[in-house]
Amino acid sequence: MQDAYRNSSTDLISVINYYWEKFLFLLPNILLTILIFVVAVWLAGKIKNWLEGQLTTKSHDKITGRYIAMVTRWVVIFIGLLLGLQSLGLSGVAGGLLASAGLSAFVIGFAFKDIAENFLAGLILAFDRPFEITDTIEVEDTIGKVQNLHLRSTHLLTFDSRDVYIPNAKILSSKVTNLTQNGRIRMDFVVGIDYNDDAQAAIDLIERTALGIPGVLQEDPPYAAVDLLDVSTLNIKVFFWAETKDYKKNVVLLKGRIMQAVSKALLENGFGLPANIQELKLYDYQKDLPIRMVEKSAQE
Repeated sequence: MQDAYRNSSTDLISVINYYWEKFLFLLPNILLTILIFVVAVWLAGKIKNWLEGQLTTKSHDKITGRYIAMVTRWVVIFIGLLLGLQSLGLSGVAGGLLASAGLSAFVIGFAFKDIAENFLAGLILAFDRPFEITDTIEVEDTIGKVQNLHLRSTHLLTFDSRDVYIPNAKILSSKVTNLTQNGRIRMDFVVGIDYNDDAQAAIDLIERTALGIPGVLQEDPPYAAVDLLDVSTLNIKVFFWAETKDYKKNVVLLKGRIMQAVSKALLENGFGLPANIQELKLYDYQKDLPIRMVEKSAQE
């Protein structure tokens, strides 16, 4: 019994010594692998920053430059991983990674369908360029300024300072409205006046007032026209053009200032801005309105 125990202890020590010698033999390669990977990550970050700076400053295409730099960073890290595997003597594993790239892509395409789909969509968006960084876009019911195009999603900052990340595939398959790419945009609003007022005089006053608001484009002056004969008002639709360099300041806030100025000018010049009128109808069998007065008790 003691001999068996002694033999087991000897075998265990021999196994430990064997693997310890193996570890010491591979230790330089392990340290070299760690060094290669750390250098690859550091070099990938440097290359990304340099490439992004070169592409964005010379081509003035920030979104494509950032995306190319981001993809390049991951390629450099992957190359560092392959070199690290080869330094450990795992060249077969490294070669297998490259040789099975097609099969891996096929398998990953099913296992990570959404990730692959969003990555490819981001690649298309980067080169198709329907928007740039700082452009204000509308995707379905979300309006915001483009902050960045990531590998999987597009980062928007809404006017109420919410960070929204929309999957690239959704943007690619949805209707995207770029509100600032053209540099200018036409906006409109409706104001209702009384039917007894002079509509043409109101239109002339509205156009003069809107033209005097700072931010309204003078080369394409605002105009107004009767738009609808509503129940209680004659509705006039006002159109104006504005620059879209900063959509929030140059469009949203400008529209509010014009509406305030127009309503004030109409009231000061005697034009009526009536509220909605409710019509009460009496049917043939009714001779008067059925109104009943209810007296409250003294305790109430």
